[in-house]
Amino acid sequence: MVNTRTLRRRARPAPSTRSRDAHATREGLLTSATELFAARGFDGVSVAQIAQRAGVTKALVSYHFGGKQKLYLTIMTTTFSEIVERVEQLAASSRPVPEQLREFVALVGEMATTRRPHFPAMMLREVLAGGTHLAPEVVPYLMRVLGAVRRIVEHGVRDGTLRPVDPIFTHLSLIGSLLFFFATQPFRERLASAADPPLRTRPAAEYVRHVQELIARGLAADVPASTTLRAGGARP
Repeated sequence: MVNTRTLRRRARPAPSTRSRDAHATREGLLTSATELFAARGFDGVSVAQIAQRAGVTKALVSYHFGGKQKLYLTIMTTTFSEIVERVEQLAASSRPVPEQLREFVALVGEMATTRRPHFPAMMLREVLAGGTHLAPEVVPYLMRVLGAVRRIVEHGVRDGTLRPVDPIFTHLSLIGSLLFFFATQPFRERLASAADPPLRTRPAAEYVRHVQELIARGLAADVPASTTLRAGGARP
């Protein structure tokens, strides 16, 4: 006779399988919630809608995150923690400042196109709402990104690579332009299709390269006139 208790033990999925399923569920909830928060804002999204988009039950939102507010916080902190770690490593490197600025633009572009494509719109909604749902735990991440960019710019000004520009304005110019571009992609695509004749939508990678050159060249220190004369000969 077959022991029913043995059959039940055999029917249970292996721990590694359960772990993979739990990870997939968690990631699915993060992705679905980010997309919904980007489209409707925090107050316009319910736990039921998040669960439905992810194809799971509402109970799993509480199980994995402890509710909508903590899910929102998790999206913010996990996204910014990745950016903070990389930009602080960048600021501490010995690479030339223009390369550091180009790399910073690239890593923000990577986040917005591959890792969390709906996060820029979600963040823009939060910023426009005055940071109402921006928990205190998120603020240090924002300040660390600002601090890293500030160190890069101040270093460039000191070593003569950059003009004497304001580090805070530089940070706002970088983040603001990238955030707006990625957050408004659906709107820009609709405008392009409505044009007569329709306009070609430009790949995000082209805009990232545009901002890289705009910042690196636009902030570059002016070449002294005497240096230009020595390099190119007498002025006519």
